[in-house]
Amino acid sequence: MWAVICSGIITYFCLTDSSNIPVVNFPNTDKIVHFCFHFGFTISWILFFKKEFKGKSTDDYQAYLISFIFSVFFGITIEILQGIFTKTRVADIVDILGNAIGATAAIFAAIAFKKQIDKI
Repeated sequence: MWAVICSGIITYFCLTDSSNIPVVNFPNTDKIVHFCFHFGFTISWILFFKKEFKGKSTDDYQAYLISFIFSVFFGITIEILQGIFTKTRVADIVDILGNAIGATAAIFAAIAFKKQIDKI
């Protein structure tokens, strides 16, 4: 359930009118936000899929792969939707890169903390 809520929050903040978001004068803030969004997004979906696959013959790492692919495609979809449906945002390939790096970091973190994640 948390993964769905997390996805909704990210969707809202990525597609809302950006003129309502306070401006922060810090270099590459947008890219850091994309990284963090997709790090959290990927971790939440890993937890969801690991719970769904628990006790099944499915390889444990399949949850990581599915979550990573979902995160990357979700990020690409959001960027396309920003370009089509919003007036204050633009689709940005560098944002997609930030998303993918955040998802990759989440996978490495999940693998590094696999024993702790398995206890959840």
